[in-house]
Amino acid sequence: MLQSIGSMPRMASSLSPIVVDDMPAAQRSLRIALVTETYPPEVNGVALTLQRIVEGLHAHHHDIQLVRPRQTVEDMALRADRFHEVLMRGFPIPRYPEMKMGVPSKKALVSLWSRRRPDLVYIATEGPLGWSALQAAAVLKLPVCSDFRTNFHAYSRHYGIGWLQRPIMGYLRKFHNRTAFTMVPSERLRVELATNGFQRLVLVSRGVDTALFDPARRSEELRRAWGVEPGTVVVLYVGRLAPEKNLGALASAFFAMRRAHPATRLVVVGDGPARHTLVSAIPDAIFAGTRYGEDLAAHYASADAFLFPSMTETFGNVTLEALASGLPVLAYDYAAAGQLIRSDENGLLARLGDEPEFIRQAVRLAAEREHALRMALNARQTANELGWERIVTQVESVFSATLAAGSEPRAAGAAGRAVAGAM
Repeated sequence: MLQSIGSMPRMASSLSPIVVDDMPAAQRSLRIALVTETYPPEVNGVALTLQRIVEGLHAHHHDIQLVRPRQTVEDMALRADRFHEVLMRGFPIPRYPEMKMGVPSKKALVSLWSRRRPDLVYIATEGPLGWSALQAAAVLKLPVCSDFRTNFHAYSRHYGIGWLQRPIMGYLRKFHNRTAFTMVPSERLRVELATNGFQRLVLVSRGVDTALFDPARRSEELRRAWGVEPGTVVVLYVGRLAPEKNLGALASAFFAMRRAHPATRLVVVGDGPARHTLVSAIPDAIFAGTRYGEDLAAHYASADAFLFPSMTETFGNVTLEALASGLPVLAYDYAAAGQLIRSDENGLLARLGDEPEFIRQAVRLAAEREHALRMALNARQTANELGWERIVTQVESVFSATLAAGSEPRAAGAAGRAVAGAM
């Protein structure tokens, strides 16, 4: 039964989801200020997702002003019809020197948006630039919605600063509760955040480019370059090489696969601070570095299975890319994998945190090849249902509800609808 959120006085503590499909779609072209601390050419799931959303919104005739930190000295703001970038000062993120964090810029944003007032502000990251955008929007009484895309509170455990987890969560809660709606990519994350006092959470998943990530891009030439024989099982990992990605489980799973089937090979795509540690642990793995576009797609399609041991994702775009590439995926039962993988049908799941089970399932991927091939076909079918057009339409619906709420977040209850207890 549908209820108006406005009739639910305890919405802040409710776990009932706000359902995007019950929100009106945007009916007119909007002037959108999108504020983010990460965007291509940076390579990460958040940056690439935002790029696809921007492209989709632009195709729907919205006017996009993209506000982000300048990434390099040579970085130049792009301008096109109904799209322009505003580059702000930034500084490297500790342990992630290739990424930039914006500096506090409230006055600059107030000035910018006073001259060219947007219909709404869409904040995709919660760093100093995002906080400045939130403050500037409040000064100008602009409607604001936000995204929760990175588990900063979970990352703290992996960098020796676990004591910061509660303060970080407190900051993130304060940040997002000042916006009309916060989009989250998975149901598990929505429930976790709602339990921690986050309000007005909207489940908006992510899409995948099934034309780019396609089993047809499988390359025997690439496999020969890897030095693998025909019929050799190649398992793939794609992602940042960093402590929060749980790479020890990747190594353990691969060693178990190789004990059962010595010819099994591992290809690692990506880079990061844990690269040298992983090279030392698995010296005979194939380290391909960071790959892009069709080259990346060929690496996916030329493998036979995908291992993803991370337990700190808000979603995990690589899960979608692997499925679209026709790979059976082994992952923990949460985030994108928990939503999309039906264990033993299009991939394999292990209970969250159960590394022995993760390893046992990895051995099955190497041993049960006919079953793995059947799962590969189903994986591609799953991805075919997850195009970006549907995701962009959902984001537009959140924009419409944000405009209906105006500049006062508490009014957002009357702008959305909720389903009690289920999606």
